[in-house]
Amino acid sequence: GQEMHGRDDPLIHAMHALIADLLAHGPVVTDGAWGTQLQARGLGIGEFPDVWNLTHPDRVEEVARGYVQAGSRVVLTNTFGANRIRLCEQDPAMAERMTEINRCGVEISRRGAGARAQVFASIGPTGKLLLSGDLSPDAVSTAFAGQAQALAAAGADALLIESMGDIEEAKLAIAAAKATGLPVVASMVYDSGQRHDRTMMGTTPEQDAVALATAGADVVGANCGRSIADFVAICRRMRAATGLPLWMKANAGLPELVEGCTVY
Repeated sequence: GQEMHGRDDPLIHAMHALIADLLAHGPVVTDGAWGTQLQARGLGIGEFPDVWNLTHPDRVEEVARGYVQAGSRVVLTNTFGANRIRLCEQDPAMAERMTEINRCGVEISRRGAGARAQVFASIGPTGKLLLSGDLSPDAVSTAFAGQAQALAAAGADALLIESMGDIEEAKLAIAAAKATGLPVVASMVYDSGQRHDRTMMGTTPEQDAVALATAGADVVGANCGRSIADFVAICRRMRAATGLPLWMKANAGLPELVEGCTVY
């Protein structure tokens, strides 16, 4: 197959000014893991991290600030699970505070970033399989729209749809995020199939790169799932399929248990 580059790719829309500005000086260093950093500050295993935006904002802010001090030009928000569907499963009372949890998440990361980094607000999956019929596409779209609008209203610079295993869910999230007018990054997880190079629904990096671009994402990529070495191949395969900027966030290897603690 012929490799497609940006100038030949009919899917490439004009690059969003914010993304173009970030990329003007070459590769962009984003932040690292949030969960492990919050656990280091006392978040219990199984405790829902997003609620810390309300209960421990100072500790959440430390994570964002630490990454900016380490050189991150983009930091995320502690809002990965703060869609109404996920929140409702955790605690129906928290679902009623969805807007507040997302607003605080952006405000906390903004304080931590100061003027030194952009804030890309995190939107994770609903945790429900569309294929199973547990939820209708409309319900999923509504949940993503509510979260995306709350994050945009709070002043996020861009929206990151991450850890997606189902390209159909990712497309619903992109549509909801694009409606805010902010630039959108969409990132899939490759941890399935014989070579661990497919999503849980069986799609490949090439298929997803094209589908995410067609859905309107400004940046496409992969996160989680595999360690750094495995991401080289995923990155090359996505680059062969699209001219859009690529977002790559590998796991820092696999965790080891050291004196009862999980260490990466």
